[in-house]
Amino acid sequence: MEVKEIRLASWGARFWAWLIDIMLVSIIWGFLANIFLPFHLGLWYADSGFFYLRSDDALIAFLYWTLLEGYRGQSLGKMVLNLKVTGKRGEDIDFVAAAIESFGKAFLLPLDIIIGWLAMSGTGQRLFNRLSNTIVIKVDEEVPEGVRYVR
Repeated sequence: MEVKEIRLASWGARFWAWLIDIMLVSIIWGFLANIFLPFHLGLWYADSGFFYLRSDDALIAFLYWTLLEGYRGQSLGKMVLNLKVTGKRGEDIDFVAAAIESFGKAFLLPLDIIIGWLAMSGTGQRLFNRLSNTIVIKVDEEVPEGVRYVR
């Protein structure tokens, strides 16, 4: 049986991808909500001076992650950092797995991470990664056959 090598993404890379996504979602959703909604749906918001974080951002982030990761396994933050959500064997995931995986990071992230660190130490999974049978991997950039890049 051929063994497939899959490189798990580091917690640091995953954090930066999450931060990029949260900033994009909050900026874009804040702009659109201010234009199209006369009354904001959120109950609270925090203003960092650079972007707004509102209570309805979690719902929008959940939809954003579910759609992008269910479609191609990558949010924009993951694309920037060459990360991808896959099944445990590196296969593409569907929208149901993406929704389960996204729920934890959109609504319960601190608890999701802490349970992952404590209960599943060394696996690189959050609780909702385990529940959705997903992992986050580092995607190597494809190098054409017969080509070697040097610096």
